[in-house]
Amino acid sequence: VQLQASGGGLVQAGGSLRLSCAASGGTFRSTSLAWFRQAPGKEREFVAAIKWTRSEYYADVVKGRFTISRDNAKNTAYLQMNSLKSEDTAVYYCAASTTIITSMMTEGTAYAYWGQGTLVTVSS
Repeated sequence: VQLQASGGGLVQAGGSLRLSCAASGGTFRSTSLAWFRQAPGKEREFVAAIKWTRSEYYADVVKGRFTISRDNAKNTAYLQMNSLKSEDTAVYYCAASTTIITSMMTEGTAYAYWGQGTLVTVSS
């Protein structure tokens, strides 16, 4: 599975962005996808995930502001980010797994495939 993340950019606090993660190879409809992020000087952290069953998972810090979705017809996952804050500034990575179990959905080590990352900068 190859992943291509896009949609990052510079936005003011309170604004919105939508990230896209286009997948190729594998069977998309049976693939679970996630977004992680890494801010400068910090460790990578889980943001959101959507299982192949369409169950959604969110980090507490983004719950209510971010929405993950998928379009199986386009082999693409999305992360709609609203009410952005300066602390959301990070490189965002999409990740995929064809074998993940529910209890591991928030763990980066459970994802075998990773995209190249897209930078989101939120100015205050």
